[in-house]
Amino acid sequence: MPFGANLMVWADNLPGGTMQIGAVYREALQKLNAFLNDREVSSIEAYFIVSEVLKKDKTFLLTYPEYEISDEEYDSIQKIVNERLSGRPIAHILGKREFWSLNLKVNEHTLIPRPDTETLVEQALLCASKFDSGVRLRILDLGTGTGAVALALKSELPDAVVDAVDYSEEALKVAEFNSTNLNLPINLINSDWFSKIKARHQYHLIVSNPPYIADNDPHLKEGDVRFEPRTALVAPMNGLYDILNIVRKSGDYLANNGYLLLEHGYQQAGDVKLLMNYAGFTQVETVKDLGYNDRVTLGCFNYKDK
Repeated sequence: MPFGANLMVWADNLPGGTMQIGAVYREALQKLNAFLNDREVSSIEAYFIVSEVLKKDKTFLLTYPEYEISDEEYDSIQKIVNERLSGRPIAHILGKREFWSLNLKVNEHTLIPRPDTETLVEQALLCASKFDSGVRLRILDLGTGTGAVALALKSELPDAVVDAVDYSEEALKVAEFNSTNLNLPINLINSDWFSKIKARHQYHLIVSNPPYIADNDPHLKEGDVRFEPRTALVAPMNGLYDILNIVRKSGDYLANNGYLLLEHGYQQAGDVKLLMNYAGFTQVETVKDLGYNDRVTLGCFNYKDK
């Protein structure tokens, strides 16, 4: 049963004129579904909105659909719903997005963390597990944005040294807030990819969700991406320019048998694998995301053999 179905059933039997969670949730859901045409996403966003305004979690909303709300709370919910109907991303309206169970601040200077990127975190953790337990891991996150990937890895690998790079000073301010707010210390570096990083084979893992969308991709005119920084989305060479640069230079920064992991577009796996093989990476493979699309390509680098 889709999330919120119980709320909708209970809402059908509410007395007229009362403003109770069940009815308010259902109203928000209907409006959002007419706009998004995706019932599951609409249900999730309706929950986010009602939960944010009422400061109640999912369990409370499901357990007490008859809970009455004030006129002010109802007006706040309607205001957020209407703002969402204007096209603005829910993450920007609420100023936050959950990623890897971490509550992250988000704004117009950063990409909105997406579930697909959790595949990058999962694969990085698998690669990390291949190192001896006594090794203090060093991790580099290129293009950190909100800090989502770096902070997720730090939350799972608290003893690791995590460096997080971004060219945007505004994005780094967001990442710094998230790091402090979550009490997950990472090193934030204002750098154009590797430009401020010493090439001394120090990283066991390099991870990146770089710009990989072609500048003529029609999806740039649709949905939430219209409100995200274009520099974090678009790259020349049909979206492969930044990926190429990262692949070519990573070998100078990876420790022996270190791993490079890259998120990319679902049609770019073949090109990325080719680039990594040509750059000397071994064990190159592509992993699918939750939607069964090719999403992350990774490889191991043994610089002693080069």
